[in-house]
Amino acid sequence: MASHLDLEEQEQLAEIKHFWQRWGNLITWVVIVVLGSYAAWNGWQLWSNRQAAQAAALYDSVERAANVGDMALLERATNDIEAQFGATTYAHQSALLAARVFVDKGNSAAARRQLQWVIDQGRDEAYQALARLRLAALLMQDQAFDEARKILSASVPPAFEPLMADRLGDLAMLQNQPQAAVTQYRKAWKGLPANADYRRLVAVKLAALGQDPEDQTVTEGQK
Repeated sequence: MASHLDLEEQEQLAEIKHFWQRWGNLITWVVIVVLGSYAAWNGWQLWSNRQAAQAAALYDSVERAANVGDMALLERATNDIEAQFGATTYAHQSALLAARVFVDKGNSAAARRQLQWVIDQGRDEAYQALARLRLAALLMQDQAFDEARKILSASVPPAFEPLMADRLGDLAMLQNQPQAAVTQYRKAWKGLPANADYRRLVAVKLAALGQDPEDQTVTEGQK
């Protein structure tokens, strides 16, 4: 019996050796790749968490500077977060916040730079669309109408399309193009939720132009 078991064990060992000789290197490399991928994933997670924590700390500096009106600190902290953590949401929020404060302080040029940075470097389409709306408003104030139209004509997420249309209507009014304004306001009114407060504002704009927003009849000149 013992001799029979020894023969079976020897056969099993021979099969294992043959299997390992054939597949051992491949198995080893697969294990190395799997373990390496796991280690890389863990490393990426640690790096991402560290990046987020550092970006959050800088964003706190941006908020503090905005609250106390420290413009030098605001610009420095905003530039730092954009340079070091430009891919993070904190960088987009910082730029939008800084732009608002710069506008309040009468520094339109600095505000435009921050908004343009979000448009050019941002990775979130919603933040980019918001920056487009705000930048277009500043350009319209400066009578840079062609630039404003270009900013407003870009593709944006569907939720922002009515707001872009409304701003294009405002731009048309500034250029003494009431029929084009009606077309854009109607587009905005139609696209906004029925219970949205902003929709009522668009309705007021249409009424000021002698238009009933519920009347979908558009003359040939308004197309």
